[in-house]
Amino acid sequence: MQRQGSIGGSAAIRIRVTGGVLLVAHLAFVAWLTLRPLDVPWVTPPNVRPFAGIRADLLLGWQVAARRIAEGLALLAPLGVLLPAAHGRLHSSPLGSLVRTTAAAALVSLGILLLQTGVPGRVPDVDSLLLNTVGVALAHLAVVPAARVRLRRRSEREDRTAVHQEETAQGRTPTFPRVGIAP
Repeated sequence: MQRQGSIGGSAAIRIRVTGGVLLVAHLAFVAWLTLRPLDVPWVTPPNVRPFAGIRADLLLGWQVAARRIAEGLALLAPLGVLLPAAHGRLHSSPLGSLVRTTAAAALVSLGILLLQTGVPGRVPDVDSLLLNTVGVALAHLAVVPAARVRLRRRSEREDRTAVHQEETAQGRTPTFPRVGIAP
């Protein structure tokens, strides 16, 4: 039985499986990138004040700040597309989808932040949590609504084609002229 509002047929399975495989691969890459120990001569204290790290980066120069902010936005940004693809719903509230995806990404980022507390050389930074979450929301807004519209149109077109093929294979349904009521 198919969920209401889901993509139908084999296209749904392909999108869900591809989204799920890419999601797992991306999360494995992020875990490898963020949770491997680093050999550093010293470790800075953790940043628990929002935007303090971004302000410090801006004091170092706009090029350094732009690179670090872009890295923070890009790290989990693919989740903005991969989470809805793995879920596979065409008819979903845009706001609800954005909230679900952003909340899931915030929880993933928080999990990474908490796991980093036990990794040598890694320093938890609340700004990375904020940037990762904003990056996911921006990626979701940039791709998912347009992709859903495109897939809905394609699905409707395929449905119309299937109905037309069914009608031509079986012949048209006979129609009867209306008969008035006798006096």
